[in-house]
Amino acid sequence: MTKLIRIAALAMPLALAAGAAQAHTGVGPTAGFMAGFSHPIFGVDHLLAMVAVGLWASLLGGHARWLVPAAFVGAMTVGGILAMAAVGLPVVELMIVASVAALGGLVAMRTKAPVMVGMVIVAAFALFHGHAHGTEMPAGASGLLYFTGFALATAALHGLGLAIGLVAGGLVREGVAVRAAGGAIALAGIALLAGV
Repeated sequence: MTKLIRIAALAMPLALAAGAAQAHTGVGPTAGFMAGFSHPIFGVDHLLAMVAVGLWASLLGGHARWLVPAAFVGAMTVGGILAMAAVGLPVVELMIVASVAALGGLVAMRTKAPVMVGMVIVAAFALFHGHAHGTEMPAGASGLLYFTGFALATAALHGLGLAIGLVAGGLVREGVAVRAAGGAIALAGIALLAGV
């Protein structure tokens, strides 16, 4: 628990530094590790979805606390590799913003699911997030460094959501604070969907 809180404390300034611009505008560093690391953090759609995964994992409890985020990171990496191999996916942007609304909704409704179901749900959305990351890898950037950057940033954001869920879930009866955070993320997702 202490290690998780330390990770969240390190990730918090990065998450708070995220602006309202989405990651798909070309803002920020343009090559290698930092480009990959900044992509999820400076894209409000990615940031909200990834924090929601951590929040939901905290609600699911048990092994889901690490398996659900791990499934997201793994499937996201596969999505990135598909993009680099020029394998297209349909409606990538729509699925990314839909993931914000859906994952926020799962948290807001305190949806319980078996670990495997949770893993499949987040992995399905993660493919699209990863595809967007892979598509937008800067020319000439090291694929390994870029992928390492976005995988670490994603894991940190999952950790942040998980830490918030574990701490806030114990502070207010019935996890009201966590559910409210999920509701706010879902509303943001709906607003993003309106703009797609």
